[in-house]
Amino acid sequence: MPAATALDQATAMIEKAWDRPIDALEFLAVRSPGDDPLLRAALHLRSALVITDNAVAVHQDRLHALTRPGHVPAFYDLERLTSSAADLRVAQAECRAFRQALGHVIEARGAAATADRAPAVRLAQAAVARSGHSPPALGQLPDQPAPSAAVGPPGAGRGPHR
Repeated sequence: MPAATALDQATAMIEKAWDRPIDALEFLAVRSPGDDPLLRAALHLRSALVITDNAVAVHQDRLHALTRPGHVPAFYDLERLTSSAADLRVAQAECRAFRQALGHVIEARGAAATADRAPAVRLAQAAVARSGHSPPALGQLPDQPAPSAAVGPPGAGRGPHR
């Protein structure tokens, strides 16, 4: 089985992040483009990966043809060899950059989802704290009562400062 290409990896990342097959995601992005801008960005990066992944395959095939077993490259083939190798390296670097950008888009999606839940989490934490069922403070044994909180500004109730 051949190794997974950059396009295969990107497709798997997108499908995992959105928890849907790529065909359904492409349909959603075309049908309602304003609903999920991060999905559109991810699919644009995947489209760019289609092009660079094909370029990688073309340059690899060219290099394999020029360096096949039993073939001695002619003098004029050396220039084609070096340019194909350089083009392959550039295409691979572009693939890595697109995959990295896709990773950033997926991280941004996760951060946005977490930010949307943040007010609910804070409300839940406040409700637990008000109910008196908060976990014991660090370093405090569970049987010991929690120290009471001071009411008012520090130093209140000690009288006037001189």
